[in-house]
Amino acid sequence: MNTYGKFAQDTWKMLAPRQYELIVNPEEWFTDLGKEAENAVGDLSVKIAGQDLPEESYLEKVGRLNAAKTQAEEIVRVEMLTPQAEELTEDEDQEPSEMSLHLQFVKEMRELQQQATEELDQLERDSNLNQ
Repeated sequence: MNTYGKFAQDTWKMLAPRQYELIVNPEEWFTDLGKEAENAVGDLSVKIAGQDLPEESYLEKVGRLNAAKTQAEEIVRVEMLTPQAEELTEDEDQEPSEMSLHLQFVKEMRELQQQATEELDQLERDSNLNQ
């Protein structure tokens, strides 16, 4: 997991622990999110930095590129890696957020899949005993 994924995982654990618990495989989910964030930072950095200026020195260019990357990282952290406001404050009276509903659905599907697999394994064991 890269630094972006680790940042997102730590942030979700701290700011949205109930929604974090709904993530079926947090390691995989935040690893994938970190990769997406890394690509987004790269793309956004290029856009923010713009074209090279003919009169800029080497140090000026390095400064411009570093500033663009820092700005891109800040934007990506806010937009991709930090839970949105609806994930942060979810009262019992309030409608659940879209992300929360999605994560709950995935969790329930995983539980059903696990239950079906266990039942099939049991049927197979019973079938082998009867033979």
